[in-house]
Parts: sequence; structure tokens; C-alpha cells
Amino acid sequence: MIKLAIIVGSTRKGRFAPVVANWFADRAGQRDDVSVDVLDLADLGLPDTLHAFGEDPAPEVAVVSPRLAAADAFVVVTPEYNHSFPAPLKSAIDWHYTEWQAKPVGFVSYGGLGGGLRAVEQLRQVFAELHAVTVRDTVSFHGAWSRFDDDGGPLDRDEVDKAATTVLDQLVWWGTALKEARAERPYGA
Repeated sequence: MIKLAIIVGSTRKGRFAPVVANWFADRAGQRDDVSVDVLDLADLGLPDTLHAFGEDPAPEVAVVSPRLAAADAFVVVTPEYNHSFPAPLKSAIDWHYTEWQAKPVGFVSYGGLGGGLRAVEQLRQVFAELHAVTVRDTVSFHGAWSRFDDDGGPLDRDEVDKAATTVLDQLVWWGTALKEARAERPYGA
């Protein structure tokens, strides 16, 4: 079984992120090869100022770090703000380093016409620098606010469920392969 950490990247008031994240977490939770841990940045209270090298991190960071370290794979749920991803998401990523290494990262994005894909492309570069492996496929909601019903379900369920299955299949494959590799030979960056 793969331990999947789903990171909800938006903290904005009135955000749409919980709708998208809850749908994806439900999809992932239906699988027998994945256990899910949802980390909603709006609830975690991570500081926006990084500590200096050699300083102990803030207590809020110390709570999050073991959850990320325990994960075998990640999914980042992100909106697109100004052709990029939210600043609190970047801070959350930067608070950690080894927790991301040699693990796969998938993306679920949402936004207007771009569907959050520009945010995903930038996040791929960030995670490459952290020695993480991003999976090719994504789940993307263009015009997300009009793509879900009042109960939080996607209107084009068959299409997006198929996309979610593809991302999860890739994460399970990479997550299993890299978990076995890390057990055989610890990763050293």
C-alpha cells in the first residue's frame, strides 16, 4: 500500500480548493492500494518566514514534517494565481527538503481557461530541484467553478474519474518502485 499525502495548496478566503480536494481524496480513498492523508495548508498554520540554517523549525512545521516524511507519494491540489501557484504552497514546499526526495508527485489543478496548468508546469521545476519525480499526467479543471454540482461532484464525472485513475495509477507505480529503491539503497542527494 502506498501512503499518499494530498496537499491542498490554496489558503485564500472563499477558496474553491476544498471542493476539488475532497473529490480527489474520495477517489483516492476508494482504492485498496492507497491510504490517504490530507494536509490542508489553510488548517496547518505554517509560518511564511523560513528559519535560518541550523535553527529548529517552528512547532507547526514540526507537526507537518513527519506526515510528509511518512508519505510514499504526493498529490498537490493547486489553483492558478497570476499564471503561477499560491505563495503559501511555495512556503510549505520550502520548509521541507528530504521529505520530498525520491518520491513521486502528481497534480490536480483548477482555474479559469488555463485550468491551473501553468501552476503545474512551474511546480514541476520546483519539485525537480527537490529530487522528486513528477508524474506526466494531471487532473485539470478549466473553469472549475462551473464544473462541479452543488454536492461537490464533477459534472463530467466519467472523464475526470478516468483522469484521476490515470494519475493514481502512475503514483502507485512510481511510489512502489521508489519505496522499494529507498529501502534497498537510501537516497542521497
